[in-house]
Order: sequence, then C-alpha cells, then structure tokens
Amino acid sequence: MNNITKNKTATKRAISLDLARGCMLLLIVLAHAPLYLYASEPGIMSRPQSVTFIDTWINTFGELFIDNRARPMYAVLFGYGLVIIFEKQRSRGKSNKEAGKTIRQRCYYLILFGMILAVLIGGEDILMAYGIAGLLTAWLLPRDNKALMKAIAIITLIIILYLPFIWGSFMHEMGSYGFGTDFSGNERYIPLFKEVLVSFPIIPVFIHFLFPVIPSVLIGIWAGRKRLLIDSHLHHKKLKTIAMIGMSISIMGALPLVLIPEVWEPSFFVAGIILGIHIITGMAAGIGYAALFGLIANLINNPGWVSNSLAALGKRSLTFYVLNETLLVIFLSPVALGLGGTVNNMEVTIIAILIWILAVTIASVLEKFQINGPLESLMRLFVYGK
Repeated sequence: MNNITKNKTATKRAISLDLARGCMLLLIVLAHAPLYLYASEPGIMSRPQSVTFIDTWINTFGELFIDNRARPMYAVLFGYGLVIIFEKQRSRGKSNKEAGKTIRQRCYYLILFGMILAVLIGGEDILMAYGIAGLLTAWLLPRDNKALMKAIAIITLIIILYLPFIWGSFMHEMGSYGFGTDFSGNERYIPLFKEVLVSFPIIPVFIHFLFPVIPSVLIGIWAGRKRLLIDSHLHHKKLKTIAMIGMSISIMGALPLVLIPEVWEPSFFVAGIILGIHIITGMAAGIGYAALFGLIANLINNPGWVSNSLAALGKRSLTFYVLNETLLVIFLSPVALGLGGTVNNMEVTIIAILIWILAVTIASVLEKFQINGPLESLMRLFVYGK
C-alpha cells in the first residue's frame, strides 16, 4: 500500500469510525437525560409525560431515533473496535490466543470502569454490559464468517422469540405504559451508594436480558471484518443499502410505540410486546447509523473544525462517555444539584446537548495538543503497560 492510500485510509478512519463514535455520545446523553426527571409524571416507557407540544415532539423524536437505538449503535461500534484490536495484535505477531487475551483484559477493565461509574458516581452505566459482551463474543474473533453469521442468526432468533412476551408480561404486571424514574427526590449519596454497591451486578444482567446487545456486537464484528467504516470510500454502495434498510426497519418498528397513547391505547401486555419490537428493530438502527456515518464520511473531502472536533471526541469516547454521565448526575440527580426535580423535558434536552457540546470542545482542545483521553491512557497502561 503506497503512502497516498495509507493517508487516505487513515483520514477515512478518523472521519468515519470516530465521527460515528462522537455522534453516538450525543444520542446516549439524550437517551439518559430524561431518566433523571424525577418530578415528572411517567409517559411512554422511559420518557416523561408530554405536557406541551414541544414535549410531544421531543418524545416522538426520541422514540423514533434515540431510545433503544443509541445502545445498539454503541454495540456495533464496540464490536467493530474488537476486530481492530484483534487484527492489530495479530499484525504484531501475536497468536490468536494472545490477541484474545488482550481483548479479555480490555473487557475486564471496561467492566471495572463501569463499576466505578455505577457505584461511586451513580451514573447510568452500559460499560459493564459491553465488557461482558466482549468476553462472551471474543471467541468468535478468530473464527470464520460462517460461524459468526450462525451465531448472529441463532442469538437473534432466540431474542425475537422471548423478548416481546417478557416485556408484555412485565408491562402487564406493572400496569402502566411508563417506567417512571428510579429517583424519588429524597435520595442522599451514602444510602444510595450502599444500595448500588449491593445491586450493581444486576445492571449488566438486566441489560443483556431485557435490552440485548450481543447481536449488535456481533454485527459490528462482521462490519469490522468487511472494513466498512475504515475503508468507507470503498463500500459506498453497500453502506447506502445498509443505511436505508437498517433505518427503515428501525422507523417501522418504532412507529407503533410512537402512536401510544395519542392514536391508540393498547392493553399493557400489548404495549409491552410493542416495546419488545421497538428494542429488536433498534438493532437494525445500530448498523444503520454506523453505515450512515460511513456515507457522511465519504462526503467530507476536506475535514473542517466541526468534523475534526467530532472525530476527536470519538477517539476519546470512553473518557467522554463517563464524563457526560458524571455531569448528568451532578446537574440532575437529587444527590447533587437536583435540577431533575425542577427542569422540564425541553430543558433537560438542552442540558444534555450542552454537556455534549462541552465534551466536543474539550476533546478538540486535547486533540490540538495531542493529548489522549485520560481513561484511554489508563486502559493502555493497564493492558499494555505503557
């Protein structure tokens, strides 16, 4: 490969994979922010009740494009990253066993970071779930695509068969369309810390059982092997097809949920089934979003400040995921500033966006001075000793 091709590939990598990661953080902070509105009445699923037209618009947009869609996108990019790490280790002369050991080490530390976020900080964590997903899927990295596709098909089929009915039963027992929030407004840090210290192992189990991410991780491994994002300029047509199909399935799967209760009021059991379908079709959004950002990267010939800043954020996604979740706790949680008890849906959305913009700004400054994210540096020190 000549230098021109190498430079082009490196640029595409920065603007496709890292652009996707940077924008993914916006979707995640927007998904998690409403969970802190403890003074609002529950609406549909994890959304607060719509009071104004703006609330309705925000909730509709969230149900269509964010809820149960940000998580699968993270999973796809996580699976893609596993392939990059595995191939890099193999290119350095490591055996499959040694490369797999490196993957597992990173996953163990990812679980550790997630534990700290959930227990000490009290944030909404998904790192533990992805660390466990990495441990469960790493054995497929040296296997061929036939084994990978078989695993995707079997696991996805199992999820399709059980998930809607589990959620149907859960919603029927709950007797409501909405979950509400975990906060009452009277929480204090020490009692909450003790409670989470005991219950935090349930978090990844809860996610894997009710919000499955492993199929999306496996799809990310497939995409990584195809180099769909790193070499996005070579796969424009394929990315366009994946984006169109993935986002179409996602939107169609979300529409029945959006129509509750304005257009129809199904039984709680049926509403749970609808939520299960919403979660399952969100897996299509995960790969659809990833493909979409690959297409966007293909349109960027001369990266400017915005695209470079988003890519800088994506390179440090671990650090800024934790920072974003920490800031949500500080601003919104009743154990800190407690704004979650006073702001409305529109205001909490603005807060989430401002937190993300702050992250973009800090990341661009770090990139300017060639400083890695602190947690990325810690991960490198723990795994590689440097």
